[in-house]
Amino acid sequence: MSYRVAVVGATGNVGQEMMNILEEVRFPVSEMHAIASRKSKGVEVAFGDRTLKCQDLESFDFSTVDIVLMSAGKEVSKAWSEKIGKAGPIVIDNSSAFRMDPDVPLIVPEVNPDAVKDATKKNIIANPNCSTIQLVVAMKPLHDAAGIKRAVVSTYQSVSGAGKAGMDELWTQTKAIYGLGDATPKKFPKQIAFNVIPYIGDFRDDGYTDEEAKMWAETHKMLDPNIKLTVTCVRVPVFVGHSEAVTLEFDRPIAPDEARAILRDAPGVQVIDKQEHDGYVTPIDAAGEFAVYVSRIRKDPTVEHGLSLWVVSDNLRKGAALNAVQIAQLLDETGVIKPADGYRSIAV
Repeated sequence: MSYRVAVVGATGNVGQEMMNILEEVRFPVSEMHAIASRKSKGVEVAFGDRTLKCQDLESFDFSTVDIVLMSAGKEVSKAWSEKIGKAGPIVIDNSSAFRMDPDVPLIVPEVNPDAVKDATKKNIIANPNCSTIQLVVAMKPLHDAAGIKRAVVSTYQSVSGAGKAGMDELWTQTKAIYGLGDATPKKFPKQIAFNVIPYIGDFRDDGYTDEEAKMWAETHKMLDPNIKLTVTCVRVPVFVGHSEAVTLEFDRPIAPDEARAILRDAPGVQVIDKQEHDGYVTPIDAAGEFAVYVSRIRKDPTVEHGLSLWVVSDNLRKGAALNAVQIAQLLDETGVIKPADGYRSIAV
C-alpha cells in the first residue's frame, strides 16, 4: 500500500527538500501533489525523475490525499491547516502556528514518538523549530541518563533558516562587497555578509526574541518542563547548517567519555569528537546529511556536574524536511494511518 501526498509550499527551500527526501528514502507515494500559492500555479518542480506542475492551494481538494506536508509559513498554516485536517488527511506542519496548541502533538521521532497517538485530535502534527530539533536530539539521551537541570544555548543559524530570500541576500551582499552590487540589507536588519546578527525573530518585552522563546517552550513540551533553559539566537553568514554551543548542568556527575558513549548509541546522533583538526563537525560537513552531529564534548568546571558540547545539523534536512518525513514514517509504523511497506527506515 502507498500514500497520496501533498506538499504545500512546494516551490520553497523546505518544500523542495521534503520532496527530495520522500524520494530519497523511498517513502511509498502513489500520488504526489505539489501545492503553492495562486501566483506559482503551473510552476514546475521535481519529484524524483518526474516533473510536477504546482497546483493552486485555494482550489485543491485535500480530501483526495492522505498526508499533507505543510511548509508555506505561519499565516498560511493558520488559515489552512485546520481546514485541511477536517477534510481527512493528517497535516504535518513545519510552521510555528500550532506548536504550542495542547491538542497538537509536537514531535521529534527520536525524542517523543509516543506523542503521535494524539495526532487525530485535530489531524495536525507540528514540526518543531529547526534549532530546537537538533538540540533535543542531542539532549534526550543525556537527560535520560543523568537528568539535565539547566541548559545554556547559543545558536549560530544559517541564512537558509530565513528562506530563499535569506540565501539570496547573503549571496548578493557578498558579491556587492567586492564591488559588484548593492549591499543594503533587505531581508535581515543588518548586513549579514561578513557579519553576525544577534537577533532572529521579534523582540519580546523580556528582551529575548520569539525565536529564543520557541526553543525553551518547545523543549519543555517535548522533553521536560523542569529543565531551565536560556538561549541566544544568532544569524551567521553560512548558507546551510545550524550550529549550537550547548552547556548542560546535570543532576549527577557525568564524564565526557560516558556522554560520548551514550550519544554514540543514541538514534539520529553521530559523534565526531577528537582533539585534532578533523575531530569536530562544521556546517559544511553536515550539509546534505541526516544526522545531528555532536563534537567538542568536555567538562564544564564552573558548575558541579557540567558538560559543554557543540551540536551541528543541516537545518533544511533534520531541522525541517527530514523530521517531517520521519513523522510521516512514524504515522505509518504506528498504524495511525494505514500501514505500508517497501521503503527503508531512516537511520543515521
